[in-house]
Amino acid sequence: MKQHVIIIGGGIAGLCAGVYALRCGFRATILESHSIAGGNCTSWKRGGYLFEGGMHWLTGSHPGEPLHKLWRTVGALDDSVTIHTGEPFIEYDHKGTPVRIYRDTDKTEQHLLALSPVDEEAIKDLCSNMRKLRKLAMPVNDLRGVKVTKKRPPPFKLLLPAISAFILMRKFSNVSRNDYINRFRHEGIRELLRSSTSEETGVAPIFFTMGILSRGDGGFPEGGSLPFAGRIVKQFKSLGGELLLNTRAKRVIIENGAAKGVAIENSEAALDADAVIITADTMQMDHLFESPPQASWLDEMRKNTQGTMVTFICLGVNADLRKYQSGLVFQCAEPIKLADQSYDFLSINNYANNPVYSPAGKAALTIQLGGDTYDYWKKAKAEGRYAEEKQDIADKVIAELARMIPESAGNIEVIDVATPLTYERYCGNWRGSWMTEMTSGMKLKSYPAVIKHLKGVYFAGHRMMPPGGYPPAIMSGRAAVQHLCKDTGAVFVSESD
Repeated sequence: MKQHVIIIGGGIAGLCAGVYALRCGFRATILESHSIAGGNCTSWKRGGYLFEGGMHWLTGSHPGEPLHKLWRTVGALDDSVTIHTGEPFIEYDHKGTPVRIYRDTDKTEQHLLALSPVDEEAIKDLCSNMRKLRKLAMPVNDLRGVKVTKKRPPPFKLLLPAISAFILMRKFSNVSRNDYINRFRHEGIRELLRSSTSEETGVAPIFFTMGILSRGDGGFPEGGSLPFAGRIVKQFKSLGGELLLNTRAKRVIIENGAAKGVAIENSEAALDADAVIITADTMQMDHLFESPPQASWLDEMRKNTQGTMVTFICLGVNADLRKYQSGLVFQCAEPIKLADQSYDFLSINNYANNPVYSPAGKAALTIQLGGDTYDYWKKAKAEGRYAEEKQDIADKVIAELARMIPESAGNIEVIDVATPLTYERYCGNWRGSWMTEMTSGMKLKSYPAVIKHLKGVYFAGHRMMPPGGYPPAIMSGRAAVQHLCKDTGAVFVSESD
């Protein structure tokens, strides 16, 4: 009889772990507390519009990337999925003049040099740093000691790009964002870079992002989050997996130091299991155990994790905004205040050209306001001001939008605000954070998928590989199944060519 694996959490990590477990000969059941699977990979419909709440671009969307084979294995991508790589990637409006960053670094360099020849040295340095990371890719490794159907060759070709990335990170670890940005004399270029970076992370992340995009990766799969997650669900079910929606795990049943099953909330029943993979947010999983698990890596995670939180302002505009780029940045006339956060710029995702999101002649817009506003929203809800505060921040954004995009004035017909509390409620995220903030000097590392004294219990999810996102989700889900295979003597079925 096949060994039974229960996976707690039906986000991307859980779904991918489920597919890999089934491929390796296990029986798999996924427990998802929400009414749909996908976790942070989500979007929602309001008044005929679809608002994207998770995916904006995907590492591994290009066939030449190591991750691409993994996405195809779990069913997320196939030959029928169109990948969009529109240009420019970002457009900033500087007093009526567009300042752009393209996926194509050469095009970015030509554009910026034409705007500001006096910044030639700084522009060439910016684009040179982007090019240095063009060949950097996340390697896909196999766990030492696990039996695999096909061994992967050592990723020697990724070694030099990794060294270049390390050198670049060290170089900029002691360079403040403002010092770097002030090298540019053109005000519009300075403002674009300021709007795309933060004091905490510095400027290095923009080099990494544009390095990924410049090699043709980082495209947007047609339809975004819901179809992406749905294709993995389809693959999971086609292999015989069982997905239990609206089912919240209460506790992992441990007997003599080994996993034996999972108790379900609001039920006297329990599901027997030979192993449990926890993909729910590792930062708040203690309730799943009689005694909170102890491990040095858990202590380190809890100490170092700073949540990346976002308040989404979602607007349905009854106006044709197709002439505007899909990625827009504007400077506010006056900073917008939310809790202790201040926003000098608004970054807008414009889906006017995408009929999946926007009805004909209309536009779905999303504006992300980052920063830790969890306590602010929590207090507002406790005091009965939650709806009022959401409307207030939406009104401020709408007022700025009317100045930036005149066609929107008086034409907002749908308003929906998703706060960190929204993500806490629907996705079970710690403090509503959907990623981990990468602060300056923070090490890129992976946390172990196991705790030594807990046999048959494995961990995966976006916290396991900061800063998180879709690549760590699938990589950690895959790694958890490799640990399972190693412990049980099963053979891990590798991805096919």
